[in-house]
Amino acid sequence: MSTTPLLPSTVRRLEHLLAAEQSSARLPSVAAGLVRDGQLVWSGGCGTTGLDDGTAAQDAQYRVGSISKTFVAAAVLRAAEDGLVDLADPVGRYLTELEDGVGRVTVAQLLGQAGGVQAETDGPWWERTPGGDWDSLRPLLGESAVRHRPGQRFHYSNVGYGVLGELVGRLRGSDWREVVRSQFLEPLGMGRTSMRPQAPAARGLAVHPWADVVLPEPEHDAGAMAPAGQVWSTVADLARWAAVVAGTSDVLQRSSVEAMWEPQSVDDARGAAWSAGYGLGLQLWNAGGRRFAGHSGSMPGFVAMLRVDVETGDGVVALTNSTTGFGDLPTRLLSTFTDAEPHAPRPWVPREVPADVLELVGPWYWGPAPLLVRATAEGFDLAGLNGRGRASRFVRAGEDLWRGLDNYYAGELLRPVRDAAGAVSHLDLASFRLTRTPYDPDADVPGGVDPQGWTTRG
Repeated sequence: MSTTPLLPSTVRRLEHLLAAEQSSARLPSVAAGLVRDGQLVWSGGCGTTGLDDGTAAQDAQYRVGSISKTFVAAAVLRAAEDGLVDLADPVGRYLTELEDGVGRVTVAQLLGQAGGVQAETDGPWWERTPGGDWDSLRPLLGESAVRHRPGQRFHYSNVGYGVLGELVGRLRGSDWREVVRSQFLEPLGMGRTSMRPQAPAARGLAVHPWADVVLPEPEHDAGAMAPAGQVWSTVADLARWAAVVAGTSDVLQRSSVEAMWEPQSVDDARGAAWSAGYGLGLQLWNAGGRRFAGHSGSMPGFVAMLRVDVETGDGVVALTNSTTGFGDLPTRLLSTFTDAEPHAPRPWVPREVPADVLELVGPWYWGPAPLLVRATAEGFDLAGLNGRGRASRFVRAGEDLWRGLDNYYAGELLRPVRDAAGAVSHLDLASFRLTRTPYDPDADVPGGVDPQGWTTRG
């Protein structure tokens, strides 16, 4: 799909934002890109990557930190697609050496940062020291590693993703790095994404808080903790991954991506309304009534962000080689882009609607509450006619059988009930009766309909 080039005025505004942030936040370098319709539509960079060869910031590799977790999570979801793992199972079913402690936490809870597993390892600061192998991490995963009742609350755990990396490798009889490479990096053409830096790569730096001097940060193989933050990438490659997070790539089934968008836990700071949560391997944000998905990342010397609007698929990626990072620059870049360059409306065209959907469209009533069924490309939507009432999307689950995808009726079944002539008399939805008129006396309404009908007296 071709994408119209950005207006020169938009490009100037984006470049100014990037340069202003590099200067005000004292970033050695910063690079960013914007994604629409699965394509990188703008990229820019400024500052010094710490290289002497003149490599532009947007062409260099940066360490993406915890964005690495999204690759591991996607590999787990692919394994679930292939029937190799049930997300509801305790991880100890597959890593049998974990008999207690972390072993009793479910795969989904680990993915969703709801397992209660300790945040960091017990040893030295793992982000700044070489890591050991699985055998060195495994003894730390007993009962003492579970700091909260699994499923009780959001508790971010790097350790949990070390476990998930081992799970991915065990399920595939390989190593998680090789699984990510073969399932995602190669098919997507992400040739500049790797587990260790490959030239040209930015040098990770710490900036002194009170003086304009920098200090090189260490880089190493994190071993068994590598799934929590080892990956290196570029703006162009990370833009390809943003298309996966937006659900516009075929390396993951759309249903798997939508499952990743569903909140598993919320970051419920005491006394504050929550605006952030965690899905199956993705951070989630509610901002201005819109849902965003992606992940931030930080490791010594680097900060990164990947964020997409799940409704439009527009996304932003941003990278810097500074330990202290760039604040809300990614969200400002994305909002500047979408405000200046809104999506063109899609032209309306007629399309085929199956006969068994066409006979369901129009008003229905849940008791006296008016509802509306409207045909969609996948099935139909059910929503309150006056903006109130329970809403859900429905897709075909069999002959004269439909399954809800979201909201109250997610997973629930809707059956059109037919009369002797084959016409639909009412809808059976999770035991409720939806009728063409309020409390239709000719339909099978549980509890019956008063024979006096609608009157002025109660």
